[in-house]
Amino acid sequence: MFHRQGPTFRELATQALTSVERGYDLLAPKFDYTPFRTPDPVLKVAVEQLGPPHSVASALDVCCGTGAAMRFLRPLARERVVGFDLSQGMIEEANRRLHGAPGDARLDFIRGDALELPFDSEFDVVTSFGAFGHILEEDEPRLVRGITRALRPGGRFLFVTSHPPSMLRPGFWLAKGFNAAMRVRNALWRPPFVMYYLTFLVPRARALLEAEGFTVEVRDGILPEPFTPLSTVIATKR
Repeated sequence: MFHRQGPTFRELATQALTSVERGYDLLAPKFDYTPFRTPDPVLKVAVEQLGPPHSVASALDVCCGTGAAMRFLRPLARERVVGFDLSQGMIEEANRRLHGAPGDARLDFIRGDALELPFDSEFDVVTSFGAFGHILEEDEPRLVRGITRALRPGGRFLFVTSHPPSMLRPGFWLAKGFNAAMRVRNALWRPPFVMYYLTFLVPRARALLEAEGFTVEVRDGILPEPFTPLSTVIATKR
């Protein structure tokens, strides 16, 4: 499950008993060696759906982590790619890892809360990968509104999610069990650590985005194995 350079069980346990921000500060140097990072084949194919190199002016990656998606966004953009994350440790790691990355768009990094995006019609593209589990369901409308504000008219929001899994699949019950354990942990321990599975799935994501005036396209079956069951979503701001 983990690379030998990845975090130990003790380090993961320490992370889980802190806040999201502090936890990812601690995990940042080893994050790319965990299964929590969105794999490059997924990022590559997803970003390719947005068009050829230099086809957009600017892009924003929300919850950028160590900059994995930014590596693929930089060749797409002509001018600027912004990484936005709550964790200063993740931002510093992204800045280090993206040194010399392909493309010539300027790379900027901003620390902040994804629920309080400080942008107004600045981007042609917004992406977010692997971060929706850190957003409580009741806060998802705020996230979508912030992304709406950040995009120019005609701008696109790209992300990967899935359709609701069958209750007959073991993975469904594993995810439900993990979520139950996290709710117990957050009821008993402060600060809370927000991390849940089965969030922002296609039906709910579509409903929230359409309510904000997006046209939503769901592309199924385009990602390479073993990620083919995942859905790539492109939402265009009208």
